[in-house]
Amino acid sequence: MSSGPVGKSDLNGVSSRAMEGGQPSPRPSQVPSGGMVSSQVRAIIRLRRKFRVLRRSRTRANLPGEAPLALTPSPSQLLQRQISFDRAKLGSTPTSHFHHRANFEKPQYFTFEAPVESSLRKKKRRKSRVVLYPESSRKYLPTEQKSKAKRCLLLLVAIVCFQILNAIENLDDNLQKYDLDGLEKALQRGVFGQKAATDSIMELLRDYLATHIHSQPLVISFNGPSGVGKSHVGRLLAKHFRSVMDGDFVLQYYVMHHCPDPQEGPACQQDLAERITDMVTRAEVEEKIPVFILDEVEFMSPALLDTLHGFLQPQQSNEFLNAIYVLISSIGGSEVTRLVLQNVSSQLSPQRRREELSQAVHSLLAGTHPLWEVAEVVPFVLLDKWDIMNCFLDEMVGEGFYPNQSRIESLAGQLSYYNTKEGEFSVTGCKQVVAKVNLL
Repeated sequence: MSSGPVGKSDLNGVSSRAMEGGQPSPRPSQVPSGGMVSSQVRAIIRLRRKFRVLRRSRTRANLPGEAPLALTPSPSQLLQRQISFDRAKLGSTPTSHFHHRANFEKPQYFTFEAPVESSLRKKKRRKSRVVLYPESSRKYLPTEQKSKAKRCLLLLVAIVCFQILNAIENLDDNLQKYDLDGLEKALQRGVFGQKAATDSIMELLRDYLATHIHSQPLVISFNGPSGVGKSHVGRLLAKHFRSVMDGDFVLQYYVMHHCPDPQEGPACQQDLAERITDMVTRAEVEEKIPVFILDEVEFMSPALLDTLHGFLQPQQSNEFLNAIYVLISSIGGSEVTRLVLQNVSSQLSPQRRREELSQAVHSLLAGTHPLWEVAEVVPFVLLDKWDIMNCFLDEMVGEGFYPNQSRIESLAGQLSYYNTKEGEFSVTGCKQVVAKVNLL
């Protein structure tokens, strides 16, 4: 064989021998000597070898009785395709020729897998670019637009705060109108041994007189043994409210004076109802709260108690709901005496003692008449010997006598006392003090 260029007939002969299966590939000694085999012949030899490898892999991968999944081109088609590619790219650069050879060496059959290069390119495109600002430039935040809703909200908050302050001022005005601070000082000066009771009274009055609108009237019941200061506190309340309000809005009702005969029950009921109705009506016009102080309630007939109970119900017109009722009686006095003497040596706190005493007296009063179910019970406890001496001192100063300590102790020693380990408690309280001082 000559070393000249290979023609088309030689290529056809080689391709026909490549089509035959099972023949060994030509040895290097069979290649015509005298020059290098052209690139086309070497490509054919490589294709043949690749074809055999692909056919063997396909045979092993496909199960018997099943058709192959992909369509593989025949060797002649592959050869013709390679020749056409080589002829078209003969004049290209070595780099492009190597690139096409690399592409041609890849298996040329149909698959559903996406090319690797395209996915890598997409991933590279997804990478975000870093924007670099020049160092000389300044960065500014966007201008913030102020909302009008914020101004409206601030205005609403200001209005609410103004209303709250106005309400607080009105509460202070109501309390100043009744001068409750002056009342508290008067009770501290004129009442002895009843600090817990006076504190409870002031707390109830402050809570009720803070406003003019109420859902029910305030009912306070003074209960305790005789001579402990119940009627005295009632007189101090009447004197104070007459000084801060017109005298027409304070009623002191003594049962033994205004209704001494039990046979005149209907007339007493009508008289009490007219007094209360007239005073409540006039007080509502002037926006004031009337005060009714009823003493010696233990002598009231059941019919008179029922009449009074009718004015204490919450289902009434507004003018009857704005009123203060003070009920003074010795009902429960024996119970108060028993509990005070019983708990005098106990380990209970003073607050706990007062609570237990109030509950016991309230249960007793509620069983007497339904009137006391809506009442705030304020028990008055026994007075000790030191409190009795203060009563003598105050009465002697009021009558113009010189307050001699020895004389005061002598007068106090003339009274009867309950003797206990903790001290002595007067049996009659300060009730006989005035009579003893008048004998001086």
